[in-house]
Amino acid sequence: MRLHSQCLTGDVFTSERCDCRAQLEFSLRKIAAAPSGVLLYLPQEGRGIGLINKLKAYELQDAGLDTVEANRRLGFADDARDYAFAAEALKALGLRDVRLLSNNPDKVTQLERSGIRIVKRVPCRPRTSKHSRAYLRTKKDKLGHLLASL
Repeated sequence: MRLHSQCLTGDVFTSERCDCRAQLEFSLRKIAAAPSGVLLYLPQEGRGIGLINKLKAYELQDAGLDTVEANRRLGFADDARDYAFAAEALKALGLRDVRLLSNNPDKVTQLERSGIRIVKRVPCRPRTSKHSRAYLRTKKDKLGHLLASL
């Protein structure tokens, strides 16, 4: 199971600033190879700050800030996403115990708090471009994402 937050710039326009499209494609391949699977595509652009604010954060990143620093400068949390709705959608589908494709420990915590048992966290580490390396390092160092050494 994968909860994927929408990323217009990555998923649609193939931006390499992030690893979103690579994670989406990786997850779809994993799900297709499994006996069953679910992908929920969540409207939480820019870690929950919305597209316009995400583009403002990009400007700040172009000026030297990392993704977390940019969100903070704009007055947002490091990650403003909420997975309670996703947990309710999973329950509506009859899913209470899942194998979760994710590197995000906050996603695991929020789902478990909402009554979804994570029986296994499956790393979501697709091949990414050199352009997203600093972004991934920030996710690991500042957001606690479970990523191999970068």
